[in-house]
Amino acid sequence: MEFSQIMVLLLFLAPAAPPAASQHDFCCGKIVPESPVIELNTNFTATCVLSESGMLKTQATADDVFWRFKNYNIPRDHYTKINNSAVSITVNVTRELEKPLTCNVLSHGQIEQVVYGIFFETGYPPEKPQNLTCQVLQSGGSLSPLMQCSWDPGNRDPILVTSYTLVAKKFSSKYSSQSTQNHGELDFKVMPVFTYVSIWVEVENRLGKVESDKLRQDPLDIVKPQPLQNIKITSEEAFPNTLLVEWSQPFPPEYMKMMYNVRYCPIGSDIWSEVPLDDTNSNMESFRLQALKPFTEYAVQVRCRKEDGRGYWSDWSPNVTAMTAEAAPSVKPDLWRVVLPGDETNQRDVLLMWKEPPDINGKIIGYEVKLIRGRDVESRSFQINGTNKMISLQKDQDWTVEVSVVNSEGKSPKASLVIPRANQRELPGVEDVGCSSQHGRLQVTWKPPPRVTLGRVAEYVIEVECMSTKTVSWQRENSFTNQAFVTGDLQPLKRYHISVFPMYGNIAGTARSVEAYLKQGPPSVGPSVFAKKRGKNEVELQWERIPLESQNGFITNYTIFYKSEGRFEKSIVVSPETHMYTIRSLASNSMYVVHVMVSTEAGSRNGTDFTFTTMKYAPGDIEAVVVPICIGFLFLTVLIVLLCINKKETIKKHIWPQVPDPSNSTIGNWSPDSPTQHNPPKEQMCPEGSLIDVSVVEIDAYDKKSMGEEDKTSLSLRKGKYLSEEHSSGIGGSSCMSSPRQSVSDSDEGDSGQTISSAVQYSTVVASGYKGQVPAAPVFARSESTQPLLDSEERPDDQHFYGNLREGEGERLPTTASQAEGYPTRPYFKRARTVNDTRPVKLNQIEIAGNSPGPLGFCPAEEGNRLEQPGEDSSPLPKDRSCDAVKGFTTKVENSVPKSYMPQQNGYRPQ
Repeated sequence: MEFSQIMVLLLFLAPAAPPAASQHDFCCGKIVPESPVIELNTNFTATCVLSESGMLKTQATADDVFWRFKNYNIPRDHYTKINNSAVSITVNVTRELEKPLTCNVLSHGQIEQVVYGIFFETGYPPEKPQNLTCQVLQSGGSLSPLMQCSWDPGNRDPILVTSYTLVAKKFSSKYSSQSTQNHGELDFKVMPVFTYVSIWVEVENRLGKVESDKLRQDPLDIVKPQPLQNIKITSEEAFPNTLLVEWSQPFPPEYMKMMYNVRYCPIGSDIWSEVPLDDTNSNMESFRLQALKPFTEYAVQVRCRKEDGRGYWSDWSPNVTAMTAEAAPSVKPDLWRVVLPGDETNQRDVLLMWKEPPDINGKIIGYEVKLIRGRDVESRSFQINGTNKMISLQKDQDWTVEVSVVNSEGKSPKASLVIPRANQRELPGVEDVGCSSQHGRLQVTWKPPPRVTLGRVAEYVIEVECMSTKTVSWQRENSFTNQAFVTGDLQPLKRYHISVFPMYGNIAGTARSVEAYLKQGPPSVGPSVFAKKRGKNEVELQWERIPLESQNGFITNYTIFYKSEGRFEKSIVVSPETHMYTIRSLASNSMYVVHVMVSTEAGSRNGTDFTFTTMKYAPGDIEAVVVPICIGFLFLTVLIVLLCINKKETIKKHIWPQVPDPSNSTIGNWSPDSPTQHNPPKEQMCPEGSLIDVSVVEIDAYDKKSMGEEDKTSLSLRKGKYLSEEHSSGIGGSSCMSSPRQSVSDSDEGDSGQTISSAVQYSTVVASGYKGQVPAAPVFARSESTQPLLDSEERPDDQHFYGNLREGEGERLPTTASQAEGYPTRPYFKRARTVNDTRPVKLNQIEIAGNSPGPLGFCPAEEGNRLEQPGEDSSPLPKDRSCDAVKGFTTKVENSVPKSYMPQQNGYRPQ
């Protein structure tokens, strides 16, 4: 606001100021203008005028005035002092300024006091509408009375309340209607035709009013027809590549002529093909679609507009579908083969595979397969319904395979493939095949074969085999490329074997292969480890291969973790080809826990724990100790045996001393009063085949009652010594004429003084019949010889066994006279006791009864019977206690004084 305008405003307000002050004592001034509507981003000027009463009351002047937007104080550089009672401000209005705007003073120079305040609105004036368009819709066979219009209201929001009005004028008639911001509709009751109508839009708010440019149109030139209905499509068998489309015109030709647009696409596709407008720009009611695929279902749509090109296209009609007629297949199938390894015979299996061609032009009846051997005219054909066939071919022949598709209208062109013989040299292959995963797809790269064959390569075949499912797919690429993305449904975590074949016509070259994953991951399972062989300080571990379907990637390495109790865990990394490993430097007789971790590029997986214990001894440790010991023992044994052989005579003297044979003794010749008795030879006494059961009973030669305690003690010791050396008597043994045994120890030097007096005479066994108990002169005399006694004489207290040798049984002999009476058939003899050491006991000659039918036996002497001693009134052994009546042996004690000993004549005879 200029200064002159402010002055005029002040002059206008001056007369009114005092009444206002008088009416409102609290009012000190006023702001001009009041409650304004302000356009954003423009400068706004407001003036604060102080009244005289207010100035007197507050003692304030224009210098004490200050402006404020709510809580924001306006800087004084925006103030303009008009006079002593008026101050104006000029500010740029933005969205950040908050209302109200207040005029304030310092009352009495100290107290802030609000003089006046205003509330204001901000916004923009309306923009001019642009691109006004209108159209008239079809209603039946004529035009609708409604006209629809739309426009562009602009990009700026007016913020303030704004009204939109659609206006039309026909001659002097005006039509209007309130509209939305960008769309409106006029009702003409009857749509005028063949005349022009002016149409515009009015926009208004508190900051201004604008109008759009006027649109002058004939309603017939802005008609939009409704979508066509009753469209019909016809398929003709004679024309399998065409479809006839028919429709009805939306308006009568005399009222309005139309042009048409037709489009179509196969069912399942979203790519439409449109017929050129030059072919359908006339007033027509049908059109024939051509160059279609036989036996294919199509969707067709049609739209129309005024023939002269004015007006609007109608919306596309709903889809109308139809299928073209069937025709013979026009494309050969995609043929491939997988040659399997042959066996020892001349045959090999070949898996033929083919893909259904995209243009089969009908329903497939089957596939015709033809095999041609070499260049022969001879061939064989068969028809199958599937897309693969396993055949067996001879290895030494070239074979040509031809496959064609058959439907009801005919056969397709033949797909041909040559399978060379097994020993034929293969054609060159590609080089440096590689594969990588790129954005979720597998990209295969290769280098073409050598240049000498480059011109002959017709195409490349990429074969993809899923190694877990053994399914095979393939695709073909042109000969000018050296890379391709693998098509098909590839799955992550599965390994694929990809091979690239250059195709020389219909012959495949050498394959070059690579393995790849679309996406790798950690293995699904870990390896199970076990100990194949355990040692003292090492163990040989082995684990099974991870199944291919569980690897989920290329295995980079295996890691062996092992530890024993109380020790740190150790690890060993081995190559992915290793499935057996020997861990060394282990502690003996210790328990270890081991597991194996398998790793791929995308992660790792641990296997199960396995516990093993090392051996206490290594193989060969025990043998290393035992074998030397055994060898040493064997050597010692051999040494002892050799020593024994070398010293056998010395050893024999110490172990088996020579014992004299009593049968060779000349003791029988010692007595001069005894007649010479001729004993039969040993052969006659014990003829061959005869057995004599003889037992000798020794009767103690000492009377214990008449002996002193010292003598008894000596006797007991000597008797025990005899018994310790006792063996089976030569007389009582089962063998005839056994060798006599030593009875008195030669080393018993302490008893040398009593040896002569205590020696017992030997008895002679005479093999003759029993002659009764005839007293006879003694035949034996005491001898000074130390010749050993028989065992039977050494052990008088021994209890002998007797019995029938034939029966192998034995009985114990009685030890008392009462017991002897219980054995009347067992003859016995007993040796006489001596009263003292100087009186020998005489024994009668004992004769063996030759007529005894039973086995010979002995009756033990009664220990209780005592012999007569000098100086005692004793009688000889009673007859009832003797063994005279017993058949067998008899003994009789001589009561006479014993004769003197006779010297030994022949001396001691060695055995």
